[in-house]
Amino acid sequence: MNKKYWLALATVIILFILAFLVFRPATDESSKISTTVVRGPFEILVFASGQLEAQNSENITVPGNLRDRDVRIYEIKITDLIEEGTVVDSGDCVATLDQKAVEENLNNAEEELEQALNSFEDAKMDSNLNLSNYRDQIINARENVEEMQIILEESKYESPAIIRKAEMDLDKAIRKLEQEKKGYELKERQAISKVERNKIELRQRQDRVRKLKDVYNSLIIKAPKAGMVIYGRDRTREKITVGSSVSTYMPTIATLPDLTSMLSITYVNEIDISKVKKGQKVMLGIDAIPDKTLEGEVVTVANIGQPLPKSDAKVFEVKIRVFGDVSDLKPSMTTSNVIQTATFEDTIYIPSEAVFANDSMQFVYVENSKVVKQVVDLGDQNDNYVLVRKGLNEGDNILMTEPANSEELEIEGLEIYRQIKERKAKEEEEAKKALEEDKKKPFKLQNKKSDGGSSIIIIG
Repeated sequence: MNKKYWLALATVIILFILAFLVFRPATDESSKISTTVVRGPFEILVFASGQLEAQNSENITVPGNLRDRDVRIYEIKITDLIEEGTVVDSGDCVATLDQKAVEENLNNAEEELEQALNSFEDAKMDSNLNLSNYRDQIINARENVEEMQIILEESKYESPAIIRKAEMDLDKAIRKLEQEKKGYELKERQAISKVERNKIELRQRQDRVRKLKDVYNSLIIKAPKAGMVIYGRDRTREKITVGSSVSTYMPTIATLPDLTSMLSITYVNEIDISKVKKGQKVMLGIDAIPDKTLEGEVVTVANIGQPLPKSDAKVFEVKIRVFGDVSDLKPSMTTSNVIQTATFEDTIYIPSEAVFANDSMQFVYVENSKVVKQVVDLGDQNDNYVLVRKGLNEGDNILMTEPANSEELEIEGLEIYRQIKERKAKEEEEAKKALEEDKKKPFKLQNKKSDGGSSIIIIG
């Protein structure tokens, strides 16, 4: 019993000693991690994957007559589509659009045409009948005038009262005749207008039926020239497939690319897009050809972001022209793009982890003869390092970890902090002035004519 007791006690003591050795607080000297300020070349890079596409290509689109507003088909599905990558000759079938959608519209248009034709015939018959009745009324009114004239002539030997009555009856008959003539002219114009309106509507219905028949006969989409078929993309950037809808606003079904000149289409997040500018150099890796590396150049940067599918993040489209031998590249190959947004040949920089901050300033812990808080003025940074404008010299020893007595350390470089504040205040003032100047600029109204009419654009 005593032996077991002493054995358990010894085990507990050993475990306690081990725990003390493992978990005891490290001394300041053993926990310090330091590095030195480095001088040399420095690059700021943005990494983004992309997809290849031809710089120049010919689009295969929905039939042009589908865009006619009288057709009234705004979206139509693809029912058949050849395999992507197929090499076609001019005139080969590429896709087939939904015939049922056009048939339904055509049947409705033909019914409307029949109704318009019946309305036109009815308008002509009604006009003829009504005008015939009005002509009869004019004849009756004219005969009534002649009758009143005869009565007046026969009453010349009668009393003045009878003669006066005959004159009044004749005047009334003449006015009635004039009213009937004017009424006939008005009814004739109304009848002509009604018939013309029905004739115009009939012509419109006939035109729509003709256009729909033309659309129906053009639902088989053919290649305009020889080339390799590459599927187009819809508004969500997904590839067009069988069952996808195309429209007059997104008309591209596929493209026939010119494979002698390629672009890499990539999307840069909203954090890094401010660094990317037209003309910047790019190094491109081709995922399908690991040994191949090409150079490129940013040619366009989108001004407006777009949401990523199934995400709240915003990205901006960047197009990169690919230089060098592209003969073995194919559209839709994935590229790894390294955009050189800035290059410094000779500058000093430190690890980003060595920078600390409070509410008002950024600083590092410099350890020379003693450890001090050194205020620093920082510049651009990449994934791991940050440039130092002021506050450090090449070879300075800086800590990567915060000392235990950091609150007690002396702060140096407060003049740098004041310079930073003055610079920021000046920048804010200049930005404020620029904004006020923009507000003072008069707005101009400019009419811009287009096929659909005119619109007004406000120009500052």
